[in-house]
Amino acid sequence: MSNISGIVKSARNIMRQDTGTGSDELRILQLGWMMFLKIFSDKDEELEMMEDDYESPIPEELRWSAWAADDEGITGDKLREFVDEKLFPTLANIDLSTADPDATAGKRAILVHEVFANNYNYMKSGIHLRQVINKLNEIDFNNHKKLHLFGQIYETFLSELQSAGTLGEFYTPRAVTQFMTEMLNPQHDEIILDPACGTGGFLTAVIEYLKAEASTGTQHESIGTNVRGWEYKPLPYMLANTNLILHDITSPNIRYGDSLQHPLSEYTRKHRVDAIIANPPFGGVVSNNNENNFPKTYRTRESADLFLILMIHLLKEEGRAAIVLPDGSLTGDGVKQRIRQKLLEDCDLHTIVRLPNSVFQPYASVATNLLFFTKGKPTETIWYYEHKLPENYKAYSKTKPIRLAEFDGLKQWWGGQNRAGREESEHAWQVDIDAIKNNGYNLDIKNPHQPEEEQQHSSAELLDMLHQSFMQGDELLAQLRKELVS
Repeated sequence: MSNISGIVKSARNIMRQDTGTGSDELRILQLGWMMFLKIFSDKDEELEMMEDDYESPIPEELRWSAWAADDEGITGDKLREFVDEKLFPTLANIDLSTADPDATAGKRAILVHEVFANNYNYMKSGIHLRQVINKLNEIDFNNHKKLHLFGQIYETFLSELQSAGTLGEFYTPRAVTQFMTEMLNPQHDEIILDPACGTGGFLTAVIEYLKAEASTGTQHESIGTNVRGWEYKPLPYMLANTNLILHDITSPNIRYGDSLQHPLSEYTRKHRVDAIIANPPFGGVVSNNNENNFPKTYRTRESADLFLILMIHLLKEEGRAAIVLPDGSLTGDGVKQRIRQKLLEDCDLHTIVRLPNSVFQPYASVATNLLFFTKGKPTETIWYYEHKLPENYKAYSKTKPIRLAEFDGLKQWWGGQNRAGREESEHAWQVDIDAIKNNGYNLDIKNPHQPEEEQQHSSAELLDMLHQSFMQGDELLAQLRKELVS
């Protein structure tokens, strides 16, 4: 089998010649739906052979094998017209009236509808379109000997998009997702949710972790149902579903929609989950006045802070969470302080791992933290662990990303599931809750074992700090206006 990364690169180069796909974003959108349809169709063929009662939701004449698989098939204007006037309208309006949302075929029908109702064919040349199709035909996603590689290769493809600045806000480095999953230690009888799943990096990390631990067929079968994601943007939603299908999840349990668009009170007991793992969007402002879906005490337009309130609410008693948050969520007064107070009063925030600024470059240079907490009892002590850059590194980069092996020292210090035997060191320190309360619930606590250094901030960091300052100013002004009116 040809090199998949090379095939994808060749396909993108062809699209550069097309007037309809002149930007990286448009090329990714175009390649996204094409890869989805091919992978979905390949999986359909497998399901029809394995399950007697399975019927593909895609009409026979619209399946990849019917119009795309033959390298000498339709091309030019005829191909473009078929895709624009037949393929997309039919699949976008697929009949869901008889679709059973609990059955494999029903779930897959809903997925096809959502993907094609929210995407488009951007290519203007049917000749270029045929050339891209023929490139994708070089990949056989039903090659079971290579199955374990497809997911890894696809995630490499996603990381390349992140490095190009195309999907940075939806992608978390693989080393971070793997480490957080190991520390979260999800179980087969648990519901695990990522409410801002992006391209599915955390979901696939959890899936691979559970697969490695599975000892029965029932445990394997439960993975696709119990591992859940929510995503509200069409591109990452489509890429996440493709990602999970490549990890052998026939019907990914990913909900299309904005997690923040519903009033918090609408998330009831039936929505509670055992574990949450997420990197909620930060540095962004929520749209559609979604902040009004939250109690007045916690209303803010900062997306990461609202997601924190939502995740606390969604956890069952004794539910566990592992999440990424920027420094801006660890400090600040007003609503930010009240949100942190709720976290510490409702949950045991037992560990904060402080990451270097460059972990998410080139998308973001802001300092980030990994927070691990359990709902049900208040925080008494927080352990901090500072993850340092490797020796001779000035920063992480596209060619020098963070690696899983760098977390080995932290894993040894962690102390297993009971977090036993932790000791202070040059990297680790603990802070009593009273000290945190007396400091305005500030969680941005520097390593006391390191000499104070003059901080040098990049332009991206300074802009983020300025953005946070403006947002806090806006919130204070809004609060002052309300008080003056009343």
